Amino acid sequence: MAFGMQEATSDDDTEVMNEINMTPLVDVMLVLLIIFIITVPVMKHAINVELPQASSERQNLKPETIQLSVDAQGAYFLNQTAVTEDALVSQLQAEAAKQPQPELHIRGDKAVRYEFVAQAMATAKQAGLHKIGFITEPRH
Repeated sequence: MAFGMQEATSDDDTEVMNEINMTPLVDVMLVLLIIFIITVPVMKHAINVELPQASSERQNLKPETIQLSVDAQGAYFLNQTAVTEDALVSQLQAEAAKQPQPELHIRGDKAVRYEFVAQAMATAKQAGLHKIGFITEPRH
């Protein structure tokens, strides 16, 4: 035990021994020291590999956005310029060929029929645009 009773000369003078037995603590520390001595050289031995070099410069190529608006009558406006359906197809194909490919943001009027917005989406998809989003206004 770590604590024990010392023998006293008289019955009233019994004291508790308040010294900690250090032998188990020293044994544990020596075992840990041996483990660290053995494992540290093993961790330092590594395979030499020649890694490829790469530049760490961040590219700031932010794709532009195209605004396609559809008004209540079903007319199309590409970047606030009125376009016909035939001209819309050719302009969207030209935009899809750019690198990086721009994002298409569709703004549909609240009163427009869904048919016109769906047709604009289908036209953009056929033209090759992959990133298509909708612009809405939050409720007040």
